[in-house]
Amino acid sequence: MGETDARVLIDKTALRPAATVIVLRDAQTRPRVLMGQRGTDAAFMPSKFVFPGGAVDAVDAVIPLAQPPEPGCAAALARDSDLAPGALIAAATRELWEETGLLIGAPDARARAMDRPQGWRGYLATGHLPDGADATFFFRAITPPGRPRRFDARFFLVEAACLRNDPDDFSRAEDELGHLHWVPLDEVRGYDMPFITEVVLAELAARLAGQSAPGVPFFDNRTEVSRFSRL
Repeated sequence: MGETDARVLIDKTALRPAATVIVLRDAQTRPRVLMGQRGTDAAFMPSKFVFPGGAVDAVDAVIPLAQPPEPGCAAALARDSDLAPGALIAAATRELWEETGLLIGAPDARARAMDRPQGWRGYLATGHLPDGADATFFFRAITPPGRPRRFDARFFLVEAACLRNDPDDFSRAEDELGHLHWVPLDEVRGYDMPFITEVVLAELAARLAGQSAPGVPFFDNRTEVSRFSRL
């Protein structure tokens, strides 16, 4: 293997920050979450049903928030992290928009006045900016070593009431996820999901039942020894 090939391999397996969005609907009646299916040729978790999300891009750090997250959420996001909380919230907002066409954020005149970097042009054209009040930091998980892609993923919980457009209209979605639909929590076990998605859904069910422990669960797999804590 040449030097260039080795460098590419390292880049692919390096730990990358990521943001994932759990959109919750009908929490008081029959809770449902938004999920889609990854392609059969995807390098990471092919054919699995997942929440919308993806890697944080460098440009996410320059997108202002309409308002910051509440202090407790910001402190938890900042703990053991090189990224500003705003970059993670912006990435979650962008990924939801790209993969589902669903819009969260707040109307803000700065969105139309600012330069629109690549990756954000469509979203900013709506006149919105990401809103720290929309997203609750819910879960954090690091992909174990040995996987073809590794992410340090922050999961954000968003109530469907925060959506600024039709929750059933996925016509603006890009083609990263197929079969986008709202999955009832009482049926989700019948879907082919990654293990960590099952864990996150169990935590969500516990929270809805008023049985979850305080703090944000953190599955830390930076090394071969898996560690669990709460932020």
